[in-house]
Amino acid sequence: MATREQKDQAIAELIEEIKGSNVLYLTDASSMTAEATSGLRRACNKGGVRMKVVKNTLLRKAMERVEGRDYSELYPTLKGQTALMFAEKGNAPAKLIKDFRKKGDRPALKSAWIDEAVFIGDDQLVMLSQLKGREELIGEIIGLLQSPIKNVISALQGGGGHKIAGLVKALEERAA
Repeated sequence: MATREQKDQAIAELIEEIKGSNVLYLTDASSMTAEATSGLRRACNKGGVRMKVVKNTLLRKAMERVEGRDYSELYPTLKGQTALMFAEKGNAPAKLIKDFRKKGDRPALKSAWIDEAVFIGDDQLVMLSQLKGREELIGEIIGLLQSPIKNVISALQGGGGHKIAGLVKALEERAA
């Protein structure tokens, strides 16, 4: 049995880890063999995902003590064995789990917390694995913002000086 001091230390460590990540996945890795669990840990290390098996009561206490974040929607999923996954990219744990499950039915997704959005249930796994990362979204937005400008420039360049002169004349007439 762990002492009160050890429990408090474990909670303090969890609080720091939770604060340091905007991506948390709560998974059920129960009924996995020791070999499969080791394989999952190796896959996590390769995929940039940190995995930690935690006691639900300690995890809940840690989540309750993280200021400015509300994890209460995840509390009902804190049942049975829980393996907590932390990542930088919101879709990384989902992709890893999906790929790992080609060999079996575990780990199962209990819930996820990604940039304050909550996802509950294993049926969310496919959708989460298709989430776009921040960099991908920024790239798409930049592409969308640039495309009208490119169209205007190419239209102006395509017609030579005639279109530009016509455009300038139309703008002068509208101003007058």
